[in-house]
Amino acid sequence: MKINWGTGIVLAFIGFICFIMYFVINMNTNKKYDHDLVTEDYYKQELEFQNDINKETNAKTLEENITWKKTDKGIIIIFPETLKAQNITGNVFLYRPSSKQFDFETPISLSNHNLLIPDNRLLDGRWNIKVDWQYNGKSYLYKKQIVY
Repeated sequence: MKINWGTGIVLAFIGFICFIMYFVINMNTNKKYDHDLVTEDYYKQELEFQNDINKETNAKTLEENITWKKTDKGIIIIFPETLKAQNITGNVFLYRPSSKQFDFETPISLSNHNLLIPDNRLLDGRWNIKVDWQYNGKSYLYKKQIVY
């Protein structure tokens, strides 16, 4: 049987379509290629973005901002010494970009100016820290990308 140009072109198109369909089906069914959005409530967070900008602006007006350091016990978040530690409230959210199952949130409860995030909750790699805190009715926000 002899294959002419027309038959060759049709077979090439059919082969290409099968090749593309294989990858489309493979990407949709294989859990290895399953990637999540950054957050589930993306639009809600987009509406609150101006509040975050205002909180970050408030944090820049402080004499000293939050700092952090890595120790063998975990991460220590250090709040400004000029503020009373008992009046600081809020939450610390740690976000793991590679997997949302490791994300967690911790309420701020201070007796001194340091908050320890224990080592057993943290994996090596990149983390985004978001400290949303209030002091005497004024809101502040600290964001940092760190490698633990």
